[in-house]
Amino acid sequence: MTMTTPALSVLDLVPVRTGQTSAQAIASSMQLAQHADALGLTRYWFAEHHNMPSVASTTPPVLIAAAAARTQRIRVGSGGVMLPNHAPLIVAEQFAALEALAPGRIDLGIGRAPGSDPVITHLLRQSGTTGDVDRFPAHVQDIAAMVQSDGATVRFTSGGEYGVKATPAASGSPTIWLLGSSDYSAQLAAAQGLPYVFANHFAGVGLERALDLYRSQFRPSETLDAPLTFLTANVVAAPSAEEAEARALPQLRAMARLRGNKPMRPLETVDEAQRGAAEHPDAQEQTLIDAMRQRWLIGEGAEVRSSLAAFAAQHGVDEIMVSPVAGAYDGEPLDAATGRAQTLDLLVA
Repeated sequence: MTMTTPALSVLDLVPVRTGQTSAQAIASSMQLAQHADALGLTRYWFAEHHNMPSVASTTPPVLIAAAAARTQRIRVGSGGVMLPNHAPLIVAEQFAALEALAPGRIDLGIGRAPGSDPVITHLLRQSGTTGDVDRFPAHVQDIAAMVQSDGATVRFTSGGEYGVKATPAASGSPTIWLLGSSDYSAQLAAAQGLPYVFANHFAGVGLERALDLYRSQFRPSETLDAPLTFLTANVVAAPSAEEAEARALPQLRAMARLRGNKPMRPLETVDEAQRGAAEHPDAQEQTLIDAMRQRWLIGEGAEVRSSLAAFAAQHGVDEIMVSPVAGAYDGEPLDAATGRAQTLDLLVA
């Protein structure tokens, strides 16, 4: 594949750093969504995570509605809604309403992971009805049908039928994407003829096999006649490689703590992360950081742009969704995402 500049999109976990309130973190993400819209980026997705001190993206539909109201043309969506935590009808109704509010601009990315620890997973699924992972393929199909103007038909063992619509009179429907980092998600997306996104920003392995399975097993559907996919990547760009490495450090240390099963806390500032690394060196943590640094795209703007183009060409995709994980220095505004906005600026320069 010829190496050309891929279309760019954004994945936002709404990071929360030291001294920052949830309100300030969300305000900074709304500003970043507006900035991405002004830069001409393709889409802006919010993740779903629960009970994490450094992540305020807990309810994607609420954040999508807020971002859609503040932007003009960029697609907004979920990356993704963790379906085992939710009743399919509720998800369908939420995204049908979002589609009515922002016609032609809504993406419904659906995932299968819990997005949290076992305790929070239990609290999310106390009714016992939403966590049936074995029914995940059927639930995806149900949502895809319910958001259409004709709705879905529920058939009972007695032979009776019951019609279900996510909204009374749909004039359009959100685009459904299946998300994952395993063979299972790739094969399911292929079998149902859905667009597919491999979560490369946290998986690290299995990318080539998943893409091959998706493309080779894809079955055309009413909504998609050929495989459609893009990839995610953790990215930090800055005017210099030194600044990029510094701004990457808070998120690298946070992910190392997570993978080392250490207690989570709000993201450090760059200054805090540098002091912590210098004053309390940890060999195991450093090993994890070094491994992640090899997979993330960190560097001066032109270097990262070139790396993104090469990454897209290598895997045969024409869009990359970046998770701009640049941290903040002490003194930078709490209601703005200075480093993350800078990353986006440099990617489109």
